[in-house]
Amino acid sequence: MTKPAPLARLIGPLLGLAGLLAAGAAGAVTQPMLVVDVDTGKVLYNQAGTDPWYPASVTKLMTAYVALDLVRQRRASMDQLLTVTPEAAAEPPSKMGFKPGTQITLDNALKIIMVKSANDVSWAIAEGLAGSVEGFAALMNETSQRLGMRESRWFNPNGLPDPRQWTSARDMAILGRAILRDFPEHRELFSISAIQFGRRVMANHNGLLGRYAGVDGMKTGFICSSGFNVVASATRNGRRIITVVMGQPKARERDLKAADLFDYGFGQSGWGGPSLTDLPPSQAAAPPDMRPYICDKSKPMPTDADSSALTAGTAGDNANAQLMAASSPPAAALAFATMNSAQLRGRALPPRAPLQPVLVWTGRDPAESAVAAADEPDTETPARAPRAKAAKLKPAPSRAIAATGATVPQPKLLARTRPTPPAPASAYAAAPHSPVIADVKRTPAAKPLAAKPIAARTAAPRAPEPKAVAQKPAAPRAAAGKPAKPQPKADAKPQAAVAGAKPKRD
Repeated sequence: MTKPAPLARLIGPLLGLAGLLAAGAAGAVTQPMLVVDVDTGKVLYNQAGTDPWYPASVTKLMTAYVALDLVRQRRASMDQLLTVTPEAAAEPPSKMGFKPGTQITLDNALKIIMVKSANDVSWAIAEGLAGSVEGFAALMNETSQRLGMRESRWFNPNGLPDPRQWTSARDMAILGRAILRDFPEHRELFSISAIQFGRRVMANHNGLLGRYAGVDGMKTGFICSSGFNVVASATRNGRRIITVVMGQPKARERDLKAADLFDYGFGQSGWGGPSLTDLPPSQAAAPPDMRPYICDKSKPMPTDADSSALTAGTAGDNANAQLMAASSPPAAALAFATMNSAQLRGRALPPRAPLQPVLVWTGRDPAESAVAAADEPDTETPARAPRAKAAKLKPAPSRAIAATGATVPQPKLLARTRPTPPAPASAYAAAPHSPVIADVKRTPAAKPLAAKPIAARTAAPRAPEPKAVAQKPAAPRAAAGKPAKPQPKADAKPQAAVAGAKPKRD
């Protein structure tokens, strides 16, 4: 049976390439990919779906589920205040950089971790709802078992590197379905295109939002040991499917492959194939450590919006990386079987739709947050923080929104695409040139020009003294006629001293 065009583009010559790369090594590592119909639970496509994998920031989907479940049980509330502890504030980026003692509602905290992927806020949620991170991790593991997530084990709420924290593509698909099924009133939480805190506008890290027709959630993640991951949901003609892609070497490849899988999934009936619970367990004993391949020092460092500290080699990350390498199959990264990246060259998703920022704040209301927002630094990269903060403060919020990009299109935009579903390749367009938004510069001469008359006025009262002294000896010389030239020179010197600042400032 011939595979549809999107799937054919997706798999390409993978198996042959994998065999060549795996020669003499411990065995090729296959990137997990899975597509499931949300309503029926039928698996539409599966590749290494039960293999253990490091989750990175898709962990925050489990954090959000546990938090929403506590709210449903009335053990927590969305307007409950959480306090940022010193331990939470010390978590590496991506983060909001809140100072210890800062308070934030659970509602705002969940919006921040879904959009900004803030590790410090995830930590604050865990401590605020369970008393400790260890207690919250216990709730995460208990919930996983109840939902049927066989391969998942949790030790922190944000997905920062921990060699003990595993999941699988199948488990993340189960979690995605559970979120959509159990908390329909909170579905918009996972599709927010951007948040605005003070004057800072932060776009969602999900590169599919607002670029692939119908995508309406959920979460991305990246650490070097895991590669680029995404759990995404999309709806077309009333039908919703979830796609999970893990272990990609670049964010762009992750997004393109997820879009290909969506094309393939929407072309299937949704009633055939095995269910998620029918997938056989993996033969892999532990997740592979992809750090030597994904973050190879001889290549440009991969970047993603939620990965600045993890690619920079923080002390904590390096320590965990050694533990991960010790627990991973030997030479796994050397045998890494990539998809044919050459087939992705020249392809790009369409430009993003305009942002729809949602306001977030610290404290109970925006008024209480106004002063704190002005004082909060952008702590993504310490060396760049002052420059980034100045750049964001110049434009008005509307201009900052336009300059940041976008994610989720308005319902009207989605409605236009529904009557005629795109062909398999119609979701792509030639890579566009990003429009350069001119930054309106304020004239730097405004303040110096205002200062000149002040300087002249302060110097003016002192000027008559040297003139009066110089005029006494000048009178007899002027009568002689010959030494008339020195007189203007003597008069000119004090005048130049008074007005000397004028030509330099101009």
